[in-house]
Amino acid sequence: MTKNNTIMKIEGLTKYYGKVLGIENLSLELNKGEVFGIIGPNGAGKSTTMRSIMCLINKTSGKVFVEGNEFTKYSIDIKKIIGYLPSEIHLYEDLSVKQMLDYHESFYKEDIHNRRNELVELLQLDENKMIEDLSLGNLKKVGIVLAFMHNPKIIILDEPTSGLDPVIQKKFFDLVLEEKEKGTTILYSTHVLSEVSKVCHRVGIVRNGHLDKIETIDSIKQMALKYVTVTSSKVDEIVSELGIKDVTKVNDTTVRFKNDITMDSLVKKLAEFEIENLLIEEASLEDMFMHYYQEDDTNV
Repeated sequence: MTKNNTIMKIEGLTKYYGKVLGIENLSLELNKGEVFGIIGPNGAGKSTTMRSIMCLINKTSGKVFVEGNEFTKYSIDIKKIIGYLPSEIHLYEDLSVKQMLDYHESFYKEDIHNRRNELVELLQLDENKMIEDLSLGNLKKVGIVLAFMHNPKIIILDEPTSGLDPVIQKKFFDLVLEEKEKGTTILYSTHVLSEVSKVCHRVGIVRNGHLDKIETIDSIKQMALKYVTVTSSKVDEIVSELGIKDVTKVNDTTVRFKNDITMDSLVKKLAEFEIENLLIEEASLEDMFMHYYQEDDTNV
């Protein structure tokens, strides 16, 4: 059922909420030791994808295979090798953090106590606090420990950094990369586009319930998309000369636009005008993804 390096295979995953589309015909293969990003704006279908994979909601159609075996809500052995962090954490509020972690630890025959302690120390988590008293960030820390502490082969992370402060976020990214080096496969959902460049090798771009594209981070960066900001008293003439359609007007004398011509042609055409200031910059990862979305809009 799976290729030698494939640990999870998703075939035609579809979920409708009545007549409302969640996701449709999503197919994907995850490789061992890979961090795969699911990218898209809020409402694109990312959480529905994660919950459908985990059998937390009933699929309309489609199948998920892990190590060649179909993953259903009855697949206890498969669930043992998966760690899952939902976007919203709901735990037993009348327990302390220690009691919650003890309870989770009791599910496993293996000794995972040392790994639990390492994660608690890494994330600076106070085990004496009650679950009901935790801030959003500390609740997310508990969720991370629960997802990682049993040394799973596959970890599914849905918006994992929401609520975390920048210091803990950095530690979390390091943790994900350490797991990758160990050979753990990670499916990472986020709408924060800058995160994928830190940890992911490949990304799937989800839009309106469909997986539109799968790209490597390197291939996206090699698009060589550049943005130009030019200040001149002749900005209107410059825009007309360059034939630019999509222009952001910063002020009366400054415009920013995506460059669609060769750098040589750009420089020669700009040289015909009196330029006060010129900035040519490589597009950010976010700009590149927005470029994808705009391309798709024009093809509808």
